[in-house]
Amino acid sequence: MQSKNNKMAYDKFTVLRSTGVPLPIENIDTDQIIPARFLKATERVGFGDSLFRDWRYNADNTPKKDFVLNNPTYSGKILVGGKNFGSGSSREHAAWAVYDYGFRCVVSSFFADIFKNNCLNIGVLPVQVSAEFADKIFAAIIADPKTELEINLPAQTITIISTGEKETFDISHYKKDNMINGFDDIDYLQSIKTEIQEFAENLPL
Repeated sequence: MQSKNNKMAYDKFTVLRSTGVPLPIENIDTDQIIPARFLKATERVGFGDSLFRDWRYNADNTPKKDFVLNNPTYSGKILVGGKNFGSGSSREHAAWAVYDYGFRCVVSSFFADIFKNNCLNIGVLPVQVSAEFADKIFAAIIADPKTELEINLPAQTITIISTGEKETFDISHYKKDNMINGFDDIDYLQSIKTEIQEFAENLPL
């Protein structure tokens, strides 16, 4: 990924249609997402290589064949995780690793709040669905790895294309608008710079 002013260049997110990578494990914490020994870098690039590092690789750095990210059967820009995804420490690097690997959306029946917000701040959309709908997604992908999901951010819906089953998800208006425009918090402030200046100029002395 290219960086701009030492930060990521965020992709605008409107509608994403992609196959998904199933990881039906509950309570995946941030130390599993990105182990602490890989947190030394200060720029938000290169972390994708260490995403789920200890689950992906043996001690001699050979890939573990039974881990889903090493299975060519599954691919896509959507990671479907188990309940309570992103628990544990507040490290932003966990969200950076997810983004840098190439995922643009994580689906789960429950997210840890800090991880969820870290994702929203860097262009990864966390889509929280019901446990029942999550089970349907896992079943569809495992039955057919070519199953596609459609994430429609403006409409706030997630759809299993093969069955047409759909569910809505929640997101704050501010974060939704930022993701649609590809903004982080600084970009947003820059986008309303004129309004801020006009407001300041009209303040009573």
